[in-house]
Amino acid sequence: MNGIWQQIEAQLRETLNQTLHFTQRQTVTGGCINETWRITAKHHAQSQHYFVKLQPSAQHHNNPFAVEFYGLQALAETQTLRVPQALAYGQAEGTAFLVMEYLNLSGRTQAKKAGEQLAALHHHYASDFGWTMNNLIGNSVQINTPCPDWLSFWRKHRLGVQLDLAQQNGIHSSIYQAGQTLSMQLDQFFDQREIKPSLLHGDLWAGNLAYTPSGEVVVYDPAVYYGDHEADLAMTTLFGGFSSDFYEAYHHHYPLAQGYEVRKDLYNLYHILNHYNLFGGGYDQQAKRMIQRLLAELNEGLYYPYD
Repeated sequence: MNGIWQQIEAQLRETLNQTLHFTQRQTVTGGCINETWRITAKHHAQSQHYFVKLQPSAQHHNNPFAVEFYGLQALAETQTLRVPQALAYGQAEGTAFLVMEYLNLSGRTQAKKAGEQLAALHHHYASDFGWTMNNLIGNSVQINTPCPDWLSFWRKHRLGVQLDLAQQNGIHSSIYQAGQTLSMQLDQFFDQREIKPSLLHGDLWAGNLAYTPSGEVVVYDPAVYYGDHEADLAMTTLFGGFSSDFYEAYHHHYPLAQGYEVRKDLYNLYHILNHYNLFGGGYDQQAKRMIQRLLAELNEGLYYPYD
């Protein structure tokens, strides 16, 4: 393990062009996939803290943190929501690492400000949906091949990918078949709505947003791509959600189109299927209920033909 830290220290020295050296390491809470550490380093007489994530090299990526590094940079360039500055990434003795600035995230909730700044982020647009590279959603590969049509992108690279993985992982055939039926009818949920490719955080649940003591709204652990802004907003309602002040501020700066309350299930189905593929458990039944509701909307609540 010491060899890993020596290599990380050497790369950080090169990146920052400083003669720093690590003096203290402390494990900190930072999710269920990676090891996370707070590192204290000294440069001359001054001490500085850094946040380091470690993960054995993933099967799908030579370095899973390369895409996170560039995702953080993409968010930072918008000058909307605050992100930890990404400083260095690489591999040391078969372990991938990412070094970021360490931020104190013990600040009080600033829900209105968070909603405003998320809306500001979503006003950064591109010409196509997707991104310049694939990345990760949790520990699953997220395909971001650029596409000019949103429904084609969502059908193939989001819902389709997760349904196929779920089938491989043993989800009941009736749920898979219902999901495929839903996928072929996506256009009925949009009623010719114009969708612009907004820059999205991509994995924005309550655990990936916090506040500094000075009141900055900070987001981290992104899975960025350009997509329908409703997809980001929908995920904020999963796994705890945010306050009404957050949503009121967001809606004021980026009003929602009719039908969002239904499309919210469509977008969150992607994440629930991903959780089934990562963790199993009861997420298959949650996905089934979401598909049932969505198909019922199409069929005016008359039937769900996959029981």
